[in-house]
Amino acid sequence: MIRNLNQVSFQGFGVVPPERNQQDKNSETPYDVWKLAKDEGELYQALDDTWISCDSGTSVLSVSRDGDTFQHFYLDKPVWVRQGIVFGLRAFLSEASVKLSFSQAPQLVGKRSLDSIRVDRGLQVECIYTFFYQEKEQGFVFPGESHPMAELTYVDQGELHSVADGQDLLLKQGDLVIYGPDQWHMQYAQIGVAPRYVTLSFDVSGGDLTPLLNRKFTAPQNVVGILKFMLREQENQDLFTNDILLSELNLILLSLLRETVSPKGGKLQTSNAIHSENEIIRRAQQYISTHIREKLSVPLVARQVDVSPSYLTALFHKNLQISPGEYIRRIKLQESKQMIRENHLNFTEIAAALQYSTVHHFSRQFKEKFGITPSEYAKSVR
Repeated sequence: MIRNLNQVSFQGFGVVPPERNQQDKNSETPYDVWKLAKDEGELYQALDDTWISCDSGTSVLSVSRDGDTFQHFYLDKPVWVRQGIVFGLRAFLSEASVKLSFSQAPQLVGKRSLDSIRVDRGLQVECIYTFFYQEKEQGFVFPGESHPMAELTYVDQGELHSVADGQDLLLKQGDLVIYGPDQWHMQYAQIGVAPRYVTLSFDVSGGDLTPLLNRKFTAPQNVVGILKFMLREQENQDLFTNDILLSELNLILLSLLRETVSPKGGKLQTSNAIHSENEIIRRAQQYISTHIREKLSVPLVARQVDVSPSYLTALFHKNLQISPGEYIRRIKLQESKQMIRENHLNFTEIAAALQYSTVHHFSRQFKEKFGITPSEYAKSVR
């Protein structure tokens, strides 16, 4: 990026005379005129203090103390470049020329492409697909999904369990997690907990989100502020809303990536490395989710993921603090809620579709889980 040329910014490279003295240099002092091209790549070392000023057009002066790392300045005023400094000159937008005055001609030390003088975008949010504020009932269970876009979840109130790659992260108020493209994940709340949370699904280009995936962040205060601003902005729906939302999400991701490099405010908890145990649990969860209306058992699921029932049970207890049998029961009951809301089947038919032995068995488990009967739930949602 091109910097403003002044006495403070140019310290260490030379001197920028006060503006009232910039014309004081004797016009009769001999000088050379160098014509510049836009892609000038020659580098010189000042053998003594060298006077450089604009002659025509606009130009950029690049300077370095070590000949490797350069800073770039818009040459809109004369400067003295200190002896020993390596410098390069190029036209800014079109052809330009500069005047140089010196006792010893600068020494050509090489030719190379100087660092870019402009700032180019790296990480870029290309689009936002969904942006929801979710208000869930107590003890809800989302059985899981995967999709080709990334997703951010931020807990605004209550607590939410986030399960991905066989790992269960407990997200409390102010926490967030990001799932990668095609990463299967599920979410649920404990009985008696009704969480509220924000979800955004999106695509990015030009950057790597890997350091953020499946990690629990206590969101830094600036990120919380941006999310709240985005929720308000979403209600505007004017000509500028979409661009503003994209820009703000971009800022969130960059802030979180910076946090992974140098944590300052928010607390970062890194996930365990993904390994074979996590993969087994992930595959088991996916199988249960996609076959939830079939007759499921722990031995059946274990066979699908090529492990013994006892080993699968141990993995679920270790990583999810729940048995696979109880996990199946919770997902079936959550599916029954969806079927009741759809209002296509009666309770006996729902029980049969979910492979319960009797409708009474289904009703008893439903009340144990949610504290109300299927009939009471149906009345509340219809």
